[in-house]
Amino acid sequence: MTMTTPPVLIVESHPDDLAAMAQVLAAGHRLSFAWTGREALASVRRQRPALILLDTELPDLDGAAVCRALKGDPDTAAIPLVLLATREHASRKAAAFLGADGCLIKPVSAGQLLDCVKSRLVPQAHTALDANYRDALDMLCSAGGDSHDRAGKHPLRMAAYAAALAESAGWSAEQVNLINVAAALHDIGELGVPDAILLKPLKLDDGEWEIMKSHCLIGHDMLAGKQAPVFQLAATIALHHHEKWDGSGYPAGLAGRDIPEAARIVAVADVFNALTTTRPYRKAWPVDIAMATLRGAAGSQLEPRLVRLFESILPTILEIKAGLEAAQCAQAAAA
Repeated sequence: MTMTTPPVLIVESHPDDLAAMAQVLAAGHRLSFAWTGREALASVRRQRPALILLDTELPDLDGAAVCRALKGDPDTAAIPLVLLATREHASRKAAAFLGADGCLIKPVSAGQLLDCVKSRLVPQAHTALDANYRDALDMLCSAGGDSHDRAGKHPLRMAAYAAALAESAGWSAEQVNLINVAAALHDIGELGVPDAILLKPLKLDDGEWEIMKSHCLIGHDMLAGKQAPVFQLAATIALHHHEKWDGSGYPAGLAGRDIPEAARIVAVADVFNALTTTRPYRKAWPVDIAMATLRGAAGSQLEPRLVRLFESILPTILEIKAGLEAAQCAQAAAA
């Protein structure tokens, strides 16, 4: 081990837990430490650690916020990150931690800690999903600057909602990871729509609406040429996320279960996200009003089963929402 070896970063606010982990790992690893979420974000960007061990209960930022900030940044998304949680905290917040590379339940034994660190520090090529995740986020962030937030939306937040809903709907962990990436690209076709239409504060006329609807096919065509499963799923979502359960949507007028389930999931998450964020033409709606709107759309615009599932995991959805908003504030403060 040389002094140029990237460290294992331990983010732990409890002195006894930090000392115990340091004692186990110090003999074989270079270590660095952070005691708060903001310190962790700054340290990761400064040191580029080989692995992050992240306590979920920090004094300033929730662990979910730190995790989302790091996994939502293409520059740090590939760094392995393992959560350190009490059993109660882990079970309550599991869905909010989509994107983490593992979770250890405290108190962590020496053997568990060593095995976890060893398995994640073995030099190996990044998995195909890791590479696709970075490619997707690079596309999202570089294709048009802030173009994906021009309408007051946050694609990573909506994707996290969709992933939590997919998990609740019985999707496998691998499928949940795929939709957590793919859903973020659902509106990438808006890059082909003029700002004058995207940002218009008034109702679109018929011609403008036809141009707006074209973003589904534009997005599909941008993504469908890539063979990786994450991009194929993203292409399907981009094409069909404006279909409606009763068949009155676009572009194909599909109805019911003829609409791909991924698109049905994203439709629910997208409506909630749109209603609860500020848009050029209105302020964000309160959560209770947004949920009442979702319930009202069940059976017409949205699949009733998925609306019920979304409402059943609303506490998790709100934790994701709060965590990402806190992460945005932390990133802005650290910039």
